[in-house]
Amino acid sequence: MSIPAALERRRNYAGPALFSYGFRPFFVGGAVWAALTILIWIPLHSGAWPEAWQWPSAIAPLDWHVHEMLYGYVPAIVAGFLLTAIPNWTGRLPVCGASLAALFALWIAGRVAMVSTAGVGLPAAAIIDATFLLVLLGVAAREVIAGRNWRNLRVLVIVSVLALGNIAFHVEIIRTGAADYGTRVGIAAVILLISLVGGRIVPSFTNNWLVRENPGRLPIPFGRYDMVTLAVSAIAFVSWIVAPSALWSGALLIAAGLLHIVRLARWAGDRTWRDRLVLVLHVAYAFVPAGFLLTGAAIVWPDIAPASAGIHAWTAGAIGMMTIAVMTRASLGHTKQPLAASPVTQAIYLCLFAAALMRIAAAMTGSIGLLHGAATLWVLAFGAFAASYGPLLIRKPPVWQQTAH
Repeated sequence: MSIPAALERRRNYAGPALFSYGFRPFFVGGAVWAALTILIWIPLHSGAWPEAWQWPSAIAPLDWHVHEMLYGYVPAIVAGFLLTAIPNWTGRLPVCGASLAALFALWIAGRVAMVSTAGVGLPAAAIIDATFLLVLLGVAAREVIAGRNWRNLRVLVIVSVLALGNIAFHVEIIRTGAADYGTRVGIAAVILLISLVGGRIVPSFTNNWLVRENPGRLPIPFGRYDMVTLAVSAIAFVSWIVAPSALWSGALLIAAGLLHIVRLARWAGDRTWRDRLVLVLHVAYAFVPAGFLLTGAAIVWPDIAPASAGIHAWTAGAIGMMTIAVMTRASLGHTKQPLAASPVTQAIYLCLFAAALMRIAAAMTGSIGLLHGAATLWVLAFGAFAASYGPLLIRKPPVWQQTAH
């Protein structure tokens, strides 16, 4: 039987292992940037940035920090996830080789542009940075449509909102010097993406492990309740984006948080203690309702919690932990390693969990010590991922090369 030309090219791919599959460059690059961004941000925030090192960005340090975590780090992990998942969704071949390297270079160009806006100018930096998500969307949409995988177009719709949020962020920075709407749109898009994708992978992976290792109560699969939860969450986010101080926005956020608590309880996470790769997905998702409840409470009862507590429950907690959970599992699975959390991987999870709790506590108390402690643990977690998983992703050859002969 003859082999299709595209499959033949993939089987004969002899380039760097790093560019053989989307998760490889973007997971490594994203982890390094997640750690490096915080290493830069902390001295800027605390006033310890050396005067001799002039800050090369025309964007205020806080806005730069927000952008690079939300629209720098997150899109890298989204790219790694999409370029790895879409071939499984569609049966089509993964983007690899020169095309993948060019896409990764475009992401790096965005990071360089955003840290050097004083030199390249805000409009040019905005164009360079915004182009990455737009190109990624084009590539992903082409594959999904060609594979007639209509079900997963909803994922691309949310990624489109993220891309629009990034553009809005840049427009606000150029016009007013600060970004509010762009930040809220980005947070909403990423949390909705976690809610949608997590609502499928968390119960699925949990079900697979429980059936095999711990028979009994199983997670309830994606259904009408999940659709209602996502719909209420989307409405709550729209209200929060448009009217972040309105009491009805706070009430909707609290309602969405309660729905997510019930949703998480339906997934039987309490029965997965023995498998840390599965357990971490449940722990990460728990920060989704926490963010809704804390943000809603900050609006309805402003004396109880500051708005930043809920924001960091979503960002440091849900986004930080869910991305690292997906990164570790996908890296092991797609390089044919045992699906088990090593001591180093478990230490990464613990560092991020503690970092998220400390960052929320720092927001609640105003403690600089807790803030710096959370930052240190965050850097340790992502640095450990880059150090321990990086060699696997950079040097280990693709599976099809290992089995070609």
